[in-house]
Amino acid sequence: MFRGSLVVKRGILTRGQLRSKAWRRVRRDVYADARLPVDHGLVATACALTLPKASVIAGRSAAWLHGVKQVGAEDPVDVLIPEVASWWSPQGASVHVQCIPEADATKLSWHRLTTPTRTCVDIARWYEAVVAVPIIDAMLATRLFTAPDLRAQFGRAAGHGIGRARRTLGLCDSRAESPPESALRVRLILAGLPAPVPQYEVWLHGRFVARVDLGWPEVKVAVEYDGAWHGAPGQLGKDRRRLNALIAAGWTVIHATAADMHHLTPVIDHVRALVVPHSSLQAVVEGR
Repeated sequence: MFRGSLVVKRGILTRGQLRSKAWRRVRRDVYADARLPVDHGLVATACALTLPKASVIAGRSAAWLHGVKQVGAEDPVDVLIPEVASWWSPQGASVHVQCIPEADATKLSWHRLTTPTRTCVDIARWYEAVVAVPIIDAMLATRLFTAPDLRAQFGRAAGHGIGRARRTLGLCDSRAESPPESALRVRLILAGLPAPVPQYEVWLHGRFVARVDLGWPEVKVAVEYDGAWHGAPGQLGKDRRRLNALIAAGWTVIHATAADMHHLTPVIDHVRALVVPHSSLQAVVEGR
């Protein structure tokens, strides 16, 4: 990837050659080999070539570069630039102005970007919980840092949005195994339901039965997110045997699909009817 004006100035390529099918114009004055796949990393790299000094790739874009690829090529590139910098902001960039302490910046390949923990803080600060939590859950699962590392970073953070960021941190859980599962868990909690246990293991008489996506073990209720892979050949039979085993162990299983995520009220109401009455009764028994 390179700046078009620079290679023309040095006589490496002509303007006409830049317009050939060999090169792809990724951003204004930024070109790449046309054979490279167009993903968020390519777009972020193009953006990085034009950033002012002391700027960094941040937020969801930094998460992508750290290995958590939950944004697409069409999504804006998150960047942090210092207050003193002047930059023509290209279309497709989400610009945040703030000076970055050196401790919060790192180098990865030739990118300058926020550290994993600072990345989490910014994501939690800039995005709503249902967007932020799945990314932070996935970053926790990468083991690039520990939960205490993340809490320490949040403890040092200040400024606009940090209150919301800390509330978002309280919703994160490294045990989650997929972004849809994380998003489903957040939406259930924000609907007022007790927090479920991610990836809860169900045992019966010392025998492992199954591991459920989200579980309320005190009432033996589980919510499972059914992704597209459940439609794979042979998977239906496995799913039914697993469901029968959970029912035999006394569990009630509620299923949610991608379509349900667009209108989650029925799932929320179903879970509430099974979980909340028990929670209220338990509070009375315990004198809360």
